[in-house]
This record gives sequence, structure tokens and C-alpha cells, in this order.
Amino acid sequence: MSISGTLFNAYSGLVAAARTAEAVSNNVANAQTDGYGRREVQLNSAATAGRGTGVRVSGVIRDVDTIAIADRRLASAQSHENAANLSALQRLESALGLPGEGNALTEHVLRFEESLISAQSHPDSNVHLQNILQTANDLATKINYQSDAVQTIRQDADRQITREVDSMNKTLGQIADLNRNIRVQLGGGRDVNGLMDQRQVLVDRVAEQVSLKVFQRDHGQIALVTTGGTTLLDGLPAEVSFVPAGTITADMTQASGALSGLLVNGKTIVPGGGNGPMNGGRIAGLFQQRDAIGQEANMQIDAFARSLVERFETSGLDATRAIGDAGLFTDAGQPFSALDEAGLAGRLEVNGTVDPDQGGALWRLRDGLGATAEGTPGEAGLITGFLGVLQEGLIPGSGQFSSGTLSLSELAGDLVAQNAGKRLFAEESNVSAAARHNELKQIELSGGVDTDQEMQKLLLIEQAYAANARVISTVDQMLQTILEL
Repeated sequence: MSISGTLFNAYSGLVAAARTAEAVSNNVANAQTDGYGRREVQLNSAATAGRGTGVRVSGVIRDVDTIAIADRRLASAQSHENAANLSALQRLESALGLPGEGNALTEHVLRFEESLISAQSHPDSNVHLQNILQTANDLATKINYQSDAVQTIRQDADRQITREVDSMNKTLGQIADLNRNIRVQLGGGRDVNGLMDQRQVLVDRVAEQVSLKVFQRDHGQIALVTTGGTTLLDGLPAEVSFVPAGTITADMTQASGALSGLLVNGKTIVPGGGNGPMNGGRIAGLFQQRDAIGQEANMQIDAFARSLVERFETSGLDATRAIGDAGLFTDAGQPFSALDEAGLAGRLEVNGTVDPDQGGALWRLRDGLGATAEGTPGEAGLITGFLGVLQEGLIPGSGQFSSGTLSLSELAGDLVAQNAGKRLFAEESNVSAAARHNELKQIELSGGVDTDQEMQKLLLIEQAYAANARVISTVDQMLQTILEL
């Protein structure tokens, strides 16, 4: 081999060692950076006219485990959906209260029942009658509060969907821009690994919002498609839109057209569902908060309010009440109508005829809601009747409760227990999904940058660099010797 060939080989070795050292140092520096893909320098032997001319750096590849990343993204979507569901159920449970808590629904029913028991023995006492009115008002207010809490959860979800959709559109646009930059830079023979790192972070952000798959396209570009088959990005980003409702009432649903669905390029999409077009992710969880969890909670609390109202409208309970008149509990002052059950819990109130603050009289709790004059102070028949219908086991006229007959106290307990059961299930699902996501994240990281391995590699690079430098130094000494001859 000629001296010039020897020098060129050694020089190419120095260049390759320098590029490899740069990649290794970059790996170590970014070992904890989200979205970073480990760099690996590709080396090939160089040859000219069939003779070896050293080593050639053919490129720097981005080494990532695409399968682990894909699995982790699916787990991320499931985890964020479960977290949204759990949040709604926890808020519902807080609004209902648990048995034993002072402001729990079950405790309000119990206090109302106790007030009737106390007044049964002293029907002539205005103090006991006032206690009946107070506990009845407290019970109605608690049911109103529960209904308002459901609507607040639904409104918060509706507003959050707006923010998520805006964020998704912005992120999809940024990914499309990176796709174009990667294509252009690749065409110019430039390193695009940094751009790919940025793109991975953005795709991960979308994967929290909706369950998706990534497909490779020509020239380093990617396409994003939900697991349900909705294309979010393929060349151009999809236009995702949503119309917020503002104020939401119990009777408003997406099915009735009162609430907006999700539109992708003008096509209505119903998020959620195992095989839905946009299942999984935070957006699906928010739609479930608004349209599934919230609507079911509305139905159950309205069914509870219906049972309360209908018990006190029982025929024969109050002889002074005309047929069609409201009972002790009313729908905004009116008798209950099965055609107007939606939102009943929010409109529930105590009949004004027994409330002195509304021009009524306490003695009507004893003598009858339709009584025109005060009766015998010691008569407790109506109060006993009130207690009887409260404790009577009845089959609820609507809602989904335990089978068989239930007293109002048992109905309240069943309502609380149902929500607690759903919350516990959601909590278990959330813990499981979060654990799976964390495990897959660790698997992904284990295939990423291993700093110990990188440092060992750096020692080998140092040795290679020193060897090539030694070759150049030796050639230099040979040339110096020749020139001195």
C-alpha cells in the first residue's frame, strides 16, 4: 500500500471515530429526553478501483423499537380514557356522599324519616312540624345539588372537549409541517433524526387524546389513523371540529341533537366504544363523561326523585288533596308527570302550602295539604301515613335499581352503592391501565439508550482514534526520515 493510501485510510478512520464519538455523546446527553431515538453511525468500507481506501460514514440512523412505542401509545390512550371515567365517578360519589357522612343522600333520607317518627308522637308540636319541613327541604336541596353536580360534570367535559380538539388540530398541523420538513431535508441529504424526535413527541401527545396507529410513508413521512379506522393525517391533517354547548341541562343529549358530536372533515363521529371510529384516549373519556356516565347519573337521580314524589302522591294518603294536585314533594310546585321526568331532580321542591315562608302553614303537615282550616292538634294520622309511604317497599317506576321492592332509604342506599361499585371498577381499571402503560414505557426505555453500554463503546472509539492517530504519526516519521536522507 502506498504512503498516501495509508494516510487516507487513517484519516478516514479518524473521521469515522469522531462521528461515532459525537453520536455516542449525543446518546448519553439525551438518555432521559422524551422522544429521543438512539443514534447509531453506519460505517462501510470504502474502495476505489478495487482497492480499499479506508472507512466511509454512510449515515446516522435513529434506532427505536417501533413495536414497543406502538404498544405504549395504545396503553397511553386507554390509561387516559380510564382516568377521565374515574374522575367523573369520583365527583359523582363526592356529590352523593357515602353512608355515615353528614351530607350524604342516605343521611338526609334518614333524618327526614326520623323527623316524621318524632312528630308522630307529638303532632301538636310546631317544633316537630318545623323539623319535618326543614328535613324535607334539606332532602330536596340535596337532590337538587346532586342533579346540578351531574350537569356541572357534563359541562366541564364539554368545555374540555373543545380544548382537546383545538389542541389536536394544532398538533396535527405541527406533525404535517415536520413531515414536509423531513421530506425536504432527506431530499437534500441532511440528517433528519432531530426532526423525527420532535415528531415522536407530538405523536405521543395525540396518542393521549385518541387511540391511534402510525403508518410509514415515503421519504420519511408518516400517516396517523385511529384504531377505529379514522384518518387523522395522511399528507394533509384532518379537520377535527366540535361545537361546545355552553349550558347543559338534564334533558340535553347528543341523540336529540342538543349536544355536538365530533366532526372529522365534516363527518360526524361518535367517540368511545370498543370498536368505535375514535375509541380510546382522553377525548373518548370526556364524551363518556358527558353522554354516558352523566346521562346515566341523570336517569338514576331523576328516578330517585320520581319515587320520592310519587310516594307522597299515593291515592288515599291525604283526603284533603284533590286528584291531580301535587303532594308533599313537587315538580317545581306541580304534580309529577311521567312525560316530564328528565331533570325532575333539579326541579324538586317541597309543596309551598306547608311552608310559612311561602304563605303556607305548618299545621297542613298534620291536617292535610289541601286543608282550609287547622284541625285537631293531636291527630297524627297523616304524619303516620307519610312515614308509611316513606318506609313502604315499592318497585321504582324508572331507573335501574336492585330487583324487588325498596323503601326510600333502601333506594338511596342502592343509588349510592351503584355509583360506588362503578367507581371501584373504574379505579381498578385505571390502576391496571396505568401499570400496563408504565411497564410498556420501561420496555421501550430498555431498548433505548444504555449509558453503560455507550460509555464502553466510547472507550473502544478512543482506542480506534488513538490507533489511527498513531498510524498518521508513524507515516509522518517515515516521511521525515526520507526527507532527511
